[in-house]
Amino acid sequence: METEEMEANSNGTSLAVSFFKGEEELSSQMSSFNEVTTQIRELEERGMEELREIKQQGPRSIKMSFQATPTLLHLAVRSLLRNEALAVSGLQDLPMELFPPLFKEAFTHKRFVVLKAMVQVWPFPCLPLGGLMKMKASYLETLQIILDGINILLDQKVHPSSHKLRVLDLRAMHKDFWNVWAGDEAAAGSLEVKRKKKTQDRGARVVAKQSLKVFIDMCLKPKALDACMSYLLLWVEGRTGLLGCKKLKISTIALRNIVKVLEMLDLDYMEEVEVCCTWKLSTLASLAPYMGQMRSLRKFLLSHICIPVPISLKEKGKLIDQFTSQFHNLEYLRELSLDSISFLEGQLDRLLRCLKVPLETLSITDCQLSESDLKSLTQCPGIRQLKHLDLSGVILTNINPKPLRVLLETVAATLKTLDLENCRIMDSQLSALLPALSSCSQLTTFNYLRNPISVALLERLLCHTARLSRLTLEMYSTPSEEEDEKQWRERMDQKQALQEEFFHNPQAIDIESEDFSSLPPEVKHEILTDMKEFTKRRRTLFEAMPEVDGSAAIRETPFAEDGSSTGAECLQALKKTD
Repeated sequence: METEEMEANSNGTSLAVSFFKGEEELSSQMSSFNEVTTQIRELEERGMEELREIKQQGPRSIKMSFQATPTLLHLAVRSLLRNEALAVSGLQDLPMELFPPLFKEAFTHKRFVVLKAMVQVWPFPCLPLGGLMKMKASYLETLQIILDGINILLDQKVHPSSHKLRVLDLRAMHKDFWNVWAGDEAAAGSLEVKRKKKTQDRGARVVAKQSLKVFIDMCLKPKALDACMSYLLLWVEGRTGLLGCKKLKISTIALRNIVKVLEMLDLDYMEEVEVCCTWKLSTLASLAPYMGQMRSLRKFLLSHICIPVPISLKEKGKLIDQFTSQFHNLEYLRELSLDSISFLEGQLDRLLRCLKVPLETLSITDCQLSESDLKSLTQCPGIRQLKHLDLSGVILTNINPKPLRVLLETVAATLKTLDLENCRIMDSQLSALLPALSSCSQLTTFNYLRNPISVALLERLLCHTARLSRLTLEMYSTPSEEEDEKQWRERMDQKQALQEEFFHNPQAIDIESEDFSSLPPEVKHEILTDMKEFTKRRRTLFEAMPEVDGSAAIRETPFAEDGSSTGAECLQALKKTD
């Protein structure tokens, strides 16, 4: 018995010694911290005394150092990070105002132990990591550490009430959050949650299935994803609904890869989608159901959709309906942009009748539209509150101006910007539009470039637009009295024939030939300008193509710094790409 009592006393003594040693170490650390604080305060007091002396002595020459003096906060953060174990153990008691500067310092100096621990006790609803790092390979290790910390939170069956983190935001925003540390600015970390709440107010959000969401903006390109994005997709695989995306840009024709990524995303949070690659109509139709799941979508941009030649009218109509029917689900769509869409002519009403809410922006550019398409626009309830209308590149030369006039009258109370560049509107057509145009009282910008206009009609046009008090920008081509409407039509027909030949077979046009040289200077100039623009656009499209035989599928076109080039250079560049 005596032996047992002696052993117990010995164990108790050693525990007490260990306890007191721990207290002594903690006390020592706190003493060091207090000493640093005291020294800083003494320096501040000494500095104030020197300033008072300077004021008393009056003006004199002073040498100043522009090197910023560390603040008390930064010195405290650096002192805390000298002992990572102490920093981690004290996180529970750390004031929330100190979390952003401590996290930023740990991030900068790659104190991964502290970062991982801080993620688990982050006191704000949102951790805006994207404001500190880019999704590049150099940040891969940091991203892995952060996601490891998130894993620990997700693996907890019971979510502790002390854990406030709801959003890990990897988008390149919220940079101001990291430049402040206290007061109202610290609430910037909840910006994402506030935005989400606003969206919920308009009914676009559904109740989150996960207690935590990860947000990212994505751009799907032909080349492989970078290391960070690849790791994130691997990490999120199997965790349905965890990854949200607000902005998605697609510039690849790899359908399988697109579908794989879309399957991983919670599409309820999608707000902006941009498709800028040469898809076939069948590809668009096959991906349309995913678009229908994007119930929060506000902005949709689609460009360069083509139709294979061997397709029946019935099959074409079926594919178009598969796409347009998805607009029934887009209750919050505000901006719609359609550029170079080959199936749109005669089919616009299929899309318009599926719009659920009024649009703010409608852009239909470089498309062929029929008179019936313009009539369907005037009858669509979804365009009656338009603020921005862009019809540039839609050829209206042979179309009755009445539907466009009715359209302008319909949106006159709300329209702010109107773009009719290169619509080839004739004087007689413009004359019919003038009363409707002058009724657009909110108009601020009007683009009428690359349309033929006489001096007399330009004067009338300016008289009408002068009544628009909000109009601040007007753009017109130089008027010409030297050719009448018939001559202009002949010139446009000649130009269009050459353009079509050029687009289908660039090698067939010889700008050194007598036929080309005999053209009027203004026609040659316009053709060469269009060739240059087409070459630029073609280069952009080729950049989205995968590499062939290990070599890039496009070469740079030789344009000067001012964007100019000769027609021969344009043709030569195209021949190289072919």
